[in-house]
Amino acid sequence: MSLKRDLKLLLKPYYIINLLMSLGYLMAKKMPGVCNILFPSSKPVCELDSRETEILFFLAVVVMIRSRKTGSVTMLNYLTSSFVYTKIANLILWFYSDIRMGLVYGVLFVLIGLLVPEPTYSGPDKVTYFRTANGLDDEINNDKRVVWIVAFYTAWNPSCVNFAPVFAQLSADYDLDNLKFGKIDVGRYPEAAVKYHVNDSSLSKQLPTIILFKDGKEAVRRPMVDSKGKLVKFFFTEDNVKAAFDLNNLYKECKSNPLKKKKMLAASEDHIKKE
Repeated sequence: MSLKRDLKLLLKPYYIINLLMSLGYLMAKKMPGVCNILFPSSKPVCELDSRETEILFFLAVVVMIRSRKTGSVTMLNYLTSSFVYTKIANLILWFYSDIRMGLVYGVLFVLIGLLVPEPTYSGPDKVTYFRTANGLDDEINNDKRVVWIVAFYTAWNPSCVNFAPVFAQLSADYDLDNLKFGKIDVGRYPEAAVKYHVNDSSLSKQLPTIILFKDGKEAVRRPMVDSKGKLVKFFFTEDNVKAAFDLNNLYKECKSNPLKKKKMLAASEDHIKKE
């Protein structure tokens, strides 16, 4: 997603409320007046003690590690993947300071989780969902003039979840009669993972995998395997996908050679022959 789109999404209640919940303890501790009321026995006044500093430092390390593992590459991805850990750290800090405040924060934690769900992409998409490996294979080979960009994913993998709105947006922007976007859940249809050599295990670094099929054959894959047999890490941002698959030039090429035009030319040639 673009920065402008991310900033617009940040105004949604989910992000505002969770940011306040994540920064709540630190703001209360550092804000003059508020800290005197909530932490009257704190010494030094309005300052973090050594234990609180340790908890926050440990939180920063955990967030960085988890963000890397889940493939968080945009501002919203980092925020979403860190909210759970920052709120748990806040819960610990509030309990450490005052058990009553900890209980209040814990109730808010649960209520917000139930009542304020994470916003999902709600715009248009032009994605075809395949249910079997054979169905995907048949579609790719049905008309080899059609270029297919297919995402192999699982519903439980965080990187796949993060990439889903990006793929939906790309499909809406680039779909043509001869440039199509598809997805197949290799968690539900593991035979597709076997057929197209995608590791679908819980420790896999190949999820998601995107393959571009041209003339019925695989042309480009990300993440790819290098000459030494090692998987080359790929960050699934909108810009990276556009660059890796040369989507802008591919779109122009497909648009300049539409299927309808080819069908009309073929019909015209047949008509001339008959005459």
